[in-house]
Amino acid sequence: MTNISLRRATEADIPLISQLAQRIWWEHYPSIISEAQIAYMLELIYSALALQRQMEEEGQEFWLPQKNGQTLGFLAVNRKGEGDYFLHKFYLETRERGLGTIIFELLLAQYPDLRQLRLRVNRCNFKSVNFYFKVGFRIEFCIDTPFGEGYVMDDFQMVFGLNNQPKGTST
Repeated sequence: MTNISLRRATEADIPLISQLAQRIWWEHYPSIISEAQIAYMLELIYSALALQRQMEEEGQEFWLPQKNGQTLGFLAVNRKGEGDYFLHKFYLETRERGLGTIIFELLLAQYPDLRQLRLRVNRCNFKSVNFYFKVGFRIEFCIDTPFGEGYVMDDFQMVFGLNNQPKGTST
C-alpha cells in the first residue's frame, strides 16, 4: 500500500468533497439511518455552501487522502484548544485492509502538538466504532443531539490521546 499521501483541501476541492460525501453516505448509511435522514444531512452538511462555511467560519481543515493520484475520501479536523482537536469527518470511499490506519497515522503527523483528538460516531455504526477502537480511541460518553427535522444523532463521543495510541504510531 505505497504511494498514499494526505493533501490539504482548498475551496477548489469543495465540489469533489461534496461528490465523495454523496457516494460514501449513500453506500454506507442506509443500514444505519433512514434515507430521508441521509438526504437531509447531506444537504445540511455537504452542500457547497455548507462546506465553504465549515472551512472559512468554523476553521475545519479538510484533508484528501490519495493513492497514486486517486482521491480515496476526505477528513476534516479543527483545533479546539492547545493540543486539543476534533475529528469531524473521516470518510473513505476505498476500503482496503490497513488503509484507514495508514491514513489516520498520516493525519496525526499533520498535528505534532496533538494531545487529544475527539470525534462523534453513530452508536450503530459498528464498523467505524470498531475501527476507532483499533487505532486507539476510547468511548468518553454517549450523547444524543437533536439535529433538526425531528432527527437525533445517537452518538458515542470518543477520544484519542497520547496515553492511548495504537502500537506503531509515532506521535
